[in-house]
Amino acid sequence: VQLQASGGGLVQAGGSLRLSCAASARTGSSGVMGWFRQAPGKEREFVAAASWNGAKTTYAESVKGRFTISRDRAKNTMYLQMNSLKPEDTAVYHCVETSGGLTLSTMRNPSAYESWGQGTQVTVSS
Repeated sequence: VQLQASGGGLVQAGGSLRLSCAASARTGSSGVMGWFRQAPGKEREFVAAASWNGAKTTYAESVKGRFTISRDRAKNTMYLQMNSLKPEDTAVYHCVETSGGLTLSTMRNPSAYESWGQGTQVTVSS
């Protein structure tokens, strides 16, 4: 499965962006799609993930209450709505997917995912 992420850009602190991740093929309902991010000089960080069937959703504590992950099954697309953005949210955001079911804990592990998108830059100015 190939993933195409889009929607990044430059925004002021407090603003919003919506990232999209389109998958080239349909994954089973138990599959999981999510987002990781990496800022310059920092380690890759889990952001959010959700199963395609909606049964499981999990967020990093740093984005909980500000970011919302959603999906359009008909379009094989998952979204990340990012509100109340902060300068520390600045990073390259990568979407990921796996066809297998994951536990909530495993959804936070980058090694659990089979496919990675190319990344989209999000820059939040102060």
